[in-house]
Amino acid sequence: MALDVTFGVSTWLWTSPFNTKTLELFPKIKKMGFDAVEIPVEDPALVDVKEVKAALADNGLKPIICGAFGPTRDLTHDDPKFHQICFDYLRACFEISAVLGARFVSGPMYSAVGKARLVSDEQRKIEWDRAVNNLYKVCQMAESFGQEIALETLNRFETDLVNTAKDLMKMVADINHPAAKVLLDGFHLSIEEANLEEAVRTVGDKLIHVQVSENHRGIPGTGQTNWESFRRGLEAVGYRGVVSIESFTPNVQELAGAVCIWKPLAPSQDGFAEQGLKFLKEWAGRN
Repeated sequence: MALDVTFGVSTWLWTSPFNTKTLELFPKIKKMGFDAVEIPVEDPALVDVKEVKAALADNGLKPIICGAFGPTRDLTHDDPKFHQICFDYLRACFEISAVLGARFVSGPMYSAVGKARLVSDEQRKIEWDRAVNNLYKVCQMAESFGQEIALETLNRFETDLVNTAKDLMKMVADINHPAAKVLLDGFHLSIEEANLEEAVRTVGDKLIHVQVSENHRGIPGTGQTNWESFRRGLEAVGYRGVVSIESFTPNVQELAGAVCIWKPLAPSQDGFAEQGLKFLKEWAGRN
C-alpha cells in the first residue's frame, strides 16, 4: 500500500537566504514534480509575502515555513533580551505563515543551533525549563495566528538539549499546549536513533512534518538510511503530510559552514532534487 504523502523540497538546497529572487526556483520545483516548497525564513524583512503568495499560486505549490535559529534567537539564554529577539522573530514567522496559508512554523526553536556543550545537570534543567516556559508562550502566540509549531530534534553536534524522539516528546509533554507538534528529520534520526520505526512511533500523531536526506546529507537512497524502517513508522502512525528534501549547497559559504558541508553532495543541485524525488516516490509506492 502506498504512503498517503506528498513531496516537498527546501530552497536551501539551492540558495540562501530566501528572498524575492528565490521565487525564480518555484517553476523549476513544480516542473520537477514537487507538491510543496519549504521556505526558510532567515530574515523576515526579505520575504515579500504578496509576491511569495502569488508565486505559490502561479505554480500550484504548498508552502511550509521553516525557522532559522542562530545565536541571538535563543530561548534558553541567560539574558532574557535574547528570548525577546526570538519571540519577535517567531511572531514575524507566524504572520508570514498565516498570510501564505501554511499551518505551522517548524524548526529547533527551543535553543540556538550549534549550542552543544557539556553542562551540569542543574544547568541543563535550568535551560530545559526556560525552553519549556518560553515555548508555551510561543504556542499561545501561534494559536493567536491560527498556527502550530513543529519542533525538530537535532543531532548531538548541533544541540545538547533535544536529540531524540523521546527527548522531543518529553518537551512536548512539558509544554502541554495543543499547538506543540513535531517535525522529524531523517538525517538527525540516522545519527541519534537506534531504530527509525520506533522513533516515528514514539512521536505518533504529534508528527506534522517530515524532512529527509541521506545519512550523509546527500541524495535520499544513496546512503545507509534504513528507509524501510522509516516507512513502517510513518505507516504505523498514519502520517499523511509532506515528506520534504532538506539539504544544502556548498556554494553558499555561510550556510555551508553552519551545517559543515565542505564539498558538493551531488553533481548538481537540480540532480539532487530530481534523483531524490524519484527515489522517494518509489519508496512511498507512488510510482
